[in-house]
Amino acid sequence: MQQSNNTLELDKYCNTLFAYQRFKTREVMVGSVGIGGNNPIRVQSMTTADTMDTEKTIDECIRMIDAGCEIVRITAPSIKEAQNLAEIKKGLLAKGYSTPLVADIHFTPNAAEVAATIVEKVRVNPGNYADKKRFEHIEYTDLTYNAELERIRKKFEPLVKICKKHGTAMRIGTNHGSLSDRILSRYGDTPEGMVESAMEFIRICRDMNYHNLVISMKASNTLVMVQAYRLLVAEMMKQGMDYPLHLGVTEAGDGEDGRVKSAVGIGALLEDGLGDTVRVSLTEAAENEIPVAEKLVNRYTNRTAEPCTEAPLLFNPFASEKLEHTAVLNIGEKNVPVIIHNLAERTQITPASFYPFGYNYSKDLDKWNILDQACDYVYLGTHSINFEIPGTLGIIQDFKTWTKNKKDRHYPLVAESEPNQIAFLNIDAETADIENIKGYKNTILLLSSKHQHAAPACRSFVLRAKKSGLNNPIVALFTYTEKDEETTTLNASTDNGLLLVDGLVDGIFIESTLAAAKANSLAFGILQAARARISKTEYISCPSCGRTLFDLQETTAKIRSVTHHLKGVKIGIMGCIVNGPGEMADADYGYVGTGPGKITLYKEKEVVKKNIPEVEAVQELINLIREYGDWVEPLA
Repeated sequence: MQQSNNTLELDKYCNTLFAYQRFKTREVMVGSVGIGGNNPIRVQSMTTADTMDTEKTIDECIRMIDAGCEIVRITAPSIKEAQNLAEIKKGLLAKGYSTPLVADIHFTPNAAEVAATIVEKVRVNPGNYADKKRFEHIEYTDLTYNAELERIRKKFEPLVKICKKHGTAMRIGTNHGSLSDRILSRYGDTPEGMVESAMEFIRICRDMNYHNLVISMKASNTLVMVQAYRLLVAEMMKQGMDYPLHLGVTEAGDGEDGRVKSAVGIGALLEDGLGDTVRVSLTEAAENEIPVAEKLVNRYTNRTAEPCTEAPLLFNPFASEKLEHTAVLNIGEKNVPVIIHNLAERTQITPASFYPFGYNYSKDLDKWNILDQACDYVYLGTHSINFEIPGTLGIIQDFKTWTKNKKDRHYPLVAESEPNQIAFLNIDAETADIENIKGYKNTILLLSSKHQHAAPACRSFVLRAKKSGLNNPIVALFTYTEKDEETTTLNASTDNGLLLVDGLVDGIFIESTLAAAKANSLAFGILQAARARISKTEYISCPSCGRTLFDLQETTAKIRSVTHHLKGVKIGIMGCIVNGPGEMADADYGYVGTGPGKITLYKEKEVVKKNIPEVEAVQELINLIREYGDWVEPLA
């Protein structure tokens, strides 16, 4: 990438960074449901029942459809499951349900070819459709690499012909964790490799004049996922392609973590107008995914097209890079992003007021206990306190209150700042006077926006400020008045996630109606999901499907209950080998179903213990973590 006049010359990946405009794609019909074009953003999910259990699968499909699912995906790991899709479809039609079905294919081209004659769409994974994954590095010449591409073409062309004949749509679904050894050998484990993996298959389709395609770039790492989609769109724009995009963060997990992680990745793309259909992958009942996906996409139904202020592109949207600001206190430069909370509305402030924010005070010992998820600053407004604060906590007060009794680690919130005074300053992204603020060298900026497209408006300010030479640390301040906890969680994760993924801010300050402990958990969850600050164990757990060999929800809860204290450790929990070592590529340890009642444990991508009885597997996982030195005993 070249740099000129402080502006990176980068490929365009969306219509505009500073107004809400959907990237216009072609319409692809999946049965009676249109994806892309002028259609709304579609919501879909996937069944978890055994595909050979016809009635159970039909019942689950109905629950999903009744919840609002517009397209239903069903796994077809072999020809017999592919054939049984006809019975499932017939059963749904008999009950008055005509929602289009998608066959999910891994490793089995013959199953895909059968399914394409039955259902409205097939999903193929280019990483394993024509390749076996052995984690081998292979040295290719151009000649041998092209020979591999020709081999793939011969394997893939029959499916394309069948899809053309039957009017069947296709999703070319690249997964970060299941890139082929060929792609990994030439491109590495990168977003660029993900894009090329899809492009190999897209080129074959285009050569055969087949364009009923939807494309996805899924990863459990939100940074990789966002970068891969952006690179894909940039490449499509260069080549005149306009295929619809299916968005998803794979193996997002469950509960709050799954929702936050999904919103950080999916939301960052939706904010820039990318995405035509969405699936939220939660380790929960499939129908639980639908309202979450709907809340994510409904936010853009009436999003204004009014632009925020244009700004130069000073960051690389295709790489994980932090835009550095000069540090004030522990905010800026290479410091991890800080978290600020608001206690100004409390009637009084006591040591107990800080408990929800990661600080516990022992009266008997006269000592603060600081937890892994302890926030960095608390805004008290007009309140003063008469007790010693924890050693890692800073207090922000309104200027008049602060001037009455200046204390160590207490800082004023000001309307205007003195050049040498360490202070916090509220500014609006659209109206702030950048030239005036440049004199305030020791001021931390609390950046907010009243614009409907608020996160991009904040992005615009950061870029304009940097261009002008303003280098103060910036904390994003977003306020949410929604009473619904889940909606607040998703919106806050989207807004803050976009700025963190782009590497533009040095902290987050979320004001909401959430209970204090919930607000703190959300803030730390957003930073972890954006890979900006690690404060807890991370679980990369698949949402289950008909291939799953154990109860994923129960097992995930069991593993979480004994490992949740392992800060920074990433544990992959996969129901089958398809979503095994490849899909959990980002994990430190893996727990994978390999047969009925049998579990195989991994250290990163390497098998360590095979075919452990399921009843012993959680303890064996603990033993494995202990063996590699990552185990610590939980606090009593």
